[in-house]
Amino acid sequence: MTPWLLTLLARTVLTLPPLSQHLTFPLLSVTLLVSFGSSMLYGYNLAVVNSPAEHIKAFYNATWSQRYGHGLGPAPLTLLYALTVSIFALGGLGGSLLVGLLVERYGRNGALSRSALLVLLAGGFMGFSRELGSPEMVIIGRSITGIHSGICLSVVPLYLGEIAPKNLRGFLGLMPSIFICLGVFSAQVLGLPELLGKDRFWPLFLSMVVVPASLQLLLLHCFPESPRYLLIERNDICGATKALQQFLGSPEVQDVIEEMQEEQRSLSCVEMASVWQLLRERSLRWQTLSVAVLNAGMQLSGIDAIWFYTNTIFENAGIPASQIPYTTMGTGAIEVVAGLIGCFTIERVGRRPLIITGFCAMGVCSAGITISLLLQAALPWMRYVSVACVVGIIAGFCMGPAGVPFLMTAELFTQSHRPAAYIVGGSLNWLCNFTVGFIFPFLQMSAGAFCYLVFCGVCLLVALYVYLVIPETKNKTFMEISHIFATRRSVLSVPAQLIGMMKLDGYGTLESSSLEGSGSSLP
Repeated sequence: MTPWLLTLLARTVLTLPPLSQHLTFPLLSVTLLVSFGSSMLYGYNLAVVNSPAEHIKAFYNATWSQRYGHGLGPAPLTLLYALTVSIFALGGLGGSLLVGLLVERYGRNGALSRSALLVLLAGGFMGFSRELGSPEMVIIGRSITGIHSGICLSVVPLYLGEIAPKNLRGFLGLMPSIFICLGVFSAQVLGLPELLGKDRFWPLFLSMVVVPASLQLLLLHCFPESPRYLLIERNDICGATKALQQFLGSPEVQDVIEEMQEEQRSLSCVEMASVWQLLRERSLRWQTLSVAVLNAGMQLSGIDAIWFYTNTIFENAGIPASQIPYTTMGTGAIEVVAGLIGCFTIERVGRRPLIITGFCAMGVCSAGITISLLLQAALPWMRYVSVACVVGIIAGFCMGPAGVPFLMTAELFTQSHRPAAYIVGGSLNWLCNFTVGFIFPFLQMSAGAFCYLVFCGVCLLVALYVYLVIPETKNKTFMEISHIFATRRSVLSVPAQLIGMMKLDGYGTLESSSLEGSGSSLP
């Protein structure tokens, strides 16, 4: 990390609003625990199949030869490996569809605890796959880890968004994205030839996911359920009070309880919405469309192609094979730094600047990869430009698009529609994840360097949509944000920055019925 970057990060942290105002030890501890035990596994599983790709393919080929007397050709072998990579996303799609049922039946904390059992099962499948000569066990294990990540990728930001005060919602909400980057970095480090990158270690490499999951399974029961879930959905005032007292570190939580009860009364005639009801709700169409665009754009930006096939991209860029693992590890370090910058700046600069800047940077760098690959035959130094563009894509993604879509899914909806919104966003996220992971090798073979222009177009279009449609949600309560969309009659006729906000406080109830500024004249 360069000195100027350290200086920038230090200045940013020092000029932030005082996080200690509501940041208690239990709040920070549970955020770190679920980020480590759930979110980090998503990043780890994205990158874990990268470095041992040749070893896994050799295992598949040898097993096929033992069974049928002949090896696999290049095309079937590529297809089988692409299935191993992308089955993770199909499992994630299945897991995301279970989110509504799990969080309603078991709560947010309970859903995370139970989902950790899936990782232990998956680790067993992948860890013993070579001993039993079964490629199917690798694929099944990958699909189960996908189910786990599909659940947790929605439930973790849902849980953190509901337990965090509004002035910490962005800071705590982006913490999982830092751990996603740490998961990718951990897979890159452990995949080095000096560690678990050797042929005999790849089953252990895949099954290391059981360590964080076991820790979460052991410790998560020490923390309470979401107070909003307990009070609004279960009508458990006593349980919500105790949970708030533990999270906020103060016995004086009556004001917050009253605010939650006010929201409960406003939703008393509204049942928990299903996905179909959410899609048919005209008053929420812009929120729903925004969640769909953010989650689909997050995956169609090409970031998973970069993570899944980093080694192949660097190989095509002309990087010597002996240097590729270390180059890849360097990109992982950049991910972590970029994630930290995003986490510590989101409460200062807001959600919109981070996500717009991130997608624009990714679009420009995707075009840069195409240009550098086309020119590197004539200009050998262009290979370093392609590496810089890969780093730029990853850094741009981790600063904003990696975590803000999940955070904004929680912020754009009230309690009754939030689980359904996570199902919609999560399903699109994983469906696009599968699509990119499965077709990218074939797209790369057919379109060559021009395949990155597709990702460039997607990134720039998403950035334009965010600029035109999605309002800033920094330091606003859930009902304030709902009020922005309720008062908007046209996405283009009333810019989000000009809409006045109702004065609200705490966790989301009306404090005053007066409008501020220009918003008072709106219909």
